[in-house]
Amino acid sequence: MRTFVDDIADHAVREPDRVAVTTPDGELTYAGLAARVDALAAVLAARGARAETVCGVAVARGVDAVVAVAAAVRCGAAFLTLDVEQPPRRLAALVRSGGADLLVTTSDLADRLDLPVPGRPVLLDRPETHAGDGPARGVPDGRALAYVSHTSGTTGEPSPVLVEHRGLDGYLRFVVRDFGLGPDTVALQTAPLGYDASVRDTFAPLLAGGRLVLVPRSAVLRPREFGAVVRAHGVNALLSVTPSFLSFLAGQPDGAGLPAGVRLVVSSGESLRPFLAAGGRSLVEGRLVNQYGPTECTMTSTRYDVPADPATDADIVGTPIDGVVVRVLDDALGPVPEGEVGEVCIGGAGVARGYRGLAARTAECFVPDPAGPPGARLYRTGDLARSGPGGLRLLGRRDRQVKIRGHRVDPAEIEGALLAHPGVTGAVVTPRTDDAGRVFLVAHVTGDLADTGDAALRAHLGATLPPHLMPRRFVRLAELPTTRGGKADRRALAESAVRS
Repeated sequence: MRTFVDDIADHAVREPDRVAVTTPDGELTYAGLAARVDALAAVLAARGARAETVCGVAVARGVDAVVAVAAAVRCGAAFLTLDVEQPPRRLAALVRSGGADLLVTTSDLADRLDLPVPGRPVLLDRPETHAGDGPARGVPDGRALAYVSHTSGTTGEPSPVLVEHRGLDGYLRFVVRDFGLGPDTVALQTAPLGYDASVRDTFAPLLAGGRLVLVPRSAVLRPREFGAVVRAHGVNALLSVTPSFLSFLAGQPDGAGLPAGVRLVVSSGESLRPFLAAGGRSLVEGRLVNQYGPTECTMTSTRYDVPADPATDADIVGTPIDGVVVRVLDDALGPVPEGEVGEVCIGGAGVARGYRGLAARTAECFVPDPAGPPGARLYRTGDLARSGPGGLRLLGRRDRQVKIRGHRVDPAEIEGALLAHPGVTGAVVTPRTDDAGRVFLVAHVTGDLADTGDAALRAHLGATLPPHLMPRRFVRLAELPTTRGGKADRRALAESAVRS
């Protein structure tokens, strides 16, 4: 099948001198990008990369990351991107569970991270990675693996989701069509590497023949620097921002001017409703799109064009994207009446293969579609919703997972890390919502912690967990309340946290 990287290579043939990527260090044309991708693809192929090979990509944010991901696809393999700013122990767990067969990195990162990937790493700062014998184009089957992306699971351990080429390529092409991206698109890459949203805001602009702006993550997160980048480079599209980030911009004294000139803002990852309820729609001069979809369904399943005067009494996520089926079903996978509450189940294009190495969980979450053609499957999201004006309206989750700054979080993962502390004998993590509508975490802990302050607990967690899994508050208890069945009474803990 034809991949999005093939289309990017075609841009290099038609308009070789068109700028593809802008960085603080200079610009890279489509011809230059294609040449680097083909050279690295040849190296990867020589090292055995082919269909179903998982290439771990552990490089800093920048052109190297773009080249490495595209090269893996170019030779018919799959990629697993890693956020090298996360703790090395966590990254090691991700490459093990994700089944990385080959590692693409740099000399300094290879030494610092020491990731357990078999064989010698492919080092991007060595001359041989820039001197391949020419294109090593693989032609993957649509059902071949495209990438692995981790998401929290009910076990508390990140689960590796296997996404196929037919889902990824179809989705990126939909993004280009639906958002009207083209050669005049100038998109700022905002999502952190290691999260599937970064695939969208990196490669959709390049697929469209537009220009991708890459700056350090710190420049994206600091309001003044963000505004300066938007103005200096003529950024007109933000394809992967969270409502929390939009609220952060809106709260700045000069917030209204920071995204000036941006005509498309695509938000996802958590509820947009608090931002809209606070009057944030006026921050976005052009088109504002609210997206919804789990990692297990290739990033996005529905989208909603937010009007200039939006409703703020519901979390509206809209209608299915091309090729996707969204159903609101009861526990027996039967349809609920219009307007009634049920579980969101997603089928059609983009449904992932399943979870690597987790057959039981795959069977539980990826189920046969009783209303679809033979072999069709549905992904049970665990999200509750009802249909209404504008499309799907989300109402919360059936399980304990929550969204923190755009990341899906299972409290069990944090509880497990807390229990690894020698002084902690019990741990329960519950979500709370502050006055601004932002979700944060409270950790309720028991044990001999008289000499262990919050800073020490945060340092312990920081060794294995990324920042978005860090509790904002720690509540020390003599003992954890339990239900009649002997389980931790999470509702009581959540209510006590509100009162305290």
